[in-house]
Amino acid sequence: MPEIAEVARIVHFLRLHVVGKRIASASAIDDKNVFGKVGTTGAEVEAALKGKTVKSPEIASSLMTSFNSFRSCPQEARGSTSGWVHIKGERTAYTNYYKKMKDEDIAQWPPKFWKFQFATEGSPGVDVAFTDSRRFGRVRLVDCPGSLIRKHSPLVENGPDPVVDTKIFTEEYLRGKMRARRVPIKALLLDQTMISGIGNWVADETLYQAKLHPEQYCDEFDDTQIANLYKNIRYVCQTSVDKLGDSDQFPEHWLFNYRWGKGAKGAATKLPNGEKLAFITVGGRTSCYAPGVQKKTGRTVPGIKEEPVEMKEVDKAPKKSRKGTSEFWEESGPPAKKKRATKAKSEPNGVKIEAEPTMEDAKPDLGRRRSTRLRK
Repeated sequence: MPEIAEVARIVHFLRLHVVGKRIASASAIDDKNVFGKVGTTGAEVEAALKGKTVKSPEIASSLMTSFNSFRSCPQEARGSTSGWVHIKGERTAYTNYYKKMKDEDIAQWPPKFWKFQFATEGSPGVDVAFTDSRRFGRVRLVDCPGSLIRKHSPLVENGPDPVVDTKIFTEEYLRGKMRARRVPIKALLLDQTMISGIGNWVADETLYQAKLHPEQYCDEFDDTQIANLYKNIRYVCQTSVDKLGDSDQFPEHWLFNYRWGKGAKGAATKLPNGEKLAFITVGGRTSCYAPGVQKKTGRTVPGIKEEPVEMKEVDKAPKKSRKGTSEFWEESGPPAKKKRATKAKSEPNGVKIEAEPTMEDAKPDLGRRRSTRLRK
């Protein structure tokens, strides 16, 4: 599911450049993942786009672009943010996206990995394209009045938007959901049926700002902690939306600015205030948090291993692979190799024969193909 701020950014640019314009031409690639898995085809999307007038884009966890007789839904699959809506001549993505691209790639049109594109009437017209390099995105057609779109899939299954649906997403709503479930709080925040638009980094940021441990069970927080969590969900979501998802403009004290590059050489290992960072896996997702700030105040999910950020490369005892490459080890170093137990063998005549040493036990010569056999 795309983060709420990323959807807000796309919606902003569509409102600015496309709303009210009629589509003169359209084309789509018949991608069976992007279109087929939600019951349509590239040809059907192409035909549906031509001649339509864009009425309004909306934020509702996934992007819903309203046309005069149908809605097209470029919707990211959960766990992916690889898809994007591009407008020719505009930098619709966040700043960091373009920092990683070459100038010729930015200028290329249609952009790489495009799935559908259209051009509007007028002089000059506007060129729009939806891209998805990982093919996790889903584009569907929903034929219904715009006012009823949230009564149709996929939005009907989703929870309230914490920025748009403030009359539904209240502190009481959050408390009720938390008290009715027994899952780690990080997993609850990622559940799109509970709240729409909160992905991995937004959940981590919210829990850091609220000083709550990501793996603590959601039904064990008291009213004060729940009120603090609600306040910080609203704060993180609203701030990131106001900044249109441009991370260069996020507050300096946010965890977001230091959470990337787990285990990478030169990656941040602590916050500017000196608090160390660590990673754990909660709800199937890697979670970054500050153990010194986010204390456990109740029971937590058993068996979850904390992984400190600090990593170093071991030169003298590298992990060996078939290609002979070395990898990063945790500070404790590589695990000791277990030696296979040996047993004495005997022949019927009573003469004992020593066990056959294997390639591991005899010599560290990886080029040997056969073990050395001892004869009596």
